[in-house]
Amino acid sequence: MELSKVRVAFVTDDGKSICRHFGRARYFLIVDYDKEGKIKKEVVSKSGCQSHSEKGHDLLEEKVHLGNDERHEKMSEPLEGCSAIISGGMGMGAFKSLMLKGISPIITEEEDIEEALKDYLEGKLENHLELLH
Repeated sequence: MELSKVRVAFVTDDGKSICRHFGRARYFLIVDYDKEGKIKKEVVSKSGCQSHSEKGHDLLEEKVHLGNDERHEKMSEPLEGCSAIISGGMGMGAFKSLMLKGISPIITEEEDIEEALKDYLEGKLENHLELLH
C-alpha cells in the first residue's frame, strides 16, 4: 500500500485497545502517518458517549437503530480528515453516517490498536462487516 499521508481513528476506552462498540466508547485515538514513517497519536474525547444502565442502554439502542443522525454527527465531529475509523463493532446507523462523511468504517476482531494499525498500514486489516448490527 503506497501511503503519503494517512489519518485514521480507533474507537477506544484506554488508548491501547479497540472498543467493541463505536457508540459506547469514550475516546478516539487519532493516528497521523506520513510517507517518512512518522506517526503522531492523539486521544480525543468522543462527544455523545454516555454510560448507561440496563434500562438506559435499551433506550439508547432503540434510538441508535432508528438512525439518530444528530447523535452520530456529534460523535463523528473529531474525525475530521480521517479516511477510516477502526472499531470492534457498530450499529448500521453509525456505519451509514460515517460512510456519508467519506470515512470508511472498518470493523475488526483485533483488539490491540498497535497490531490493527500495523495491519491497516500494510493493507492486511480484515473488515468484518458481519459484526455490524
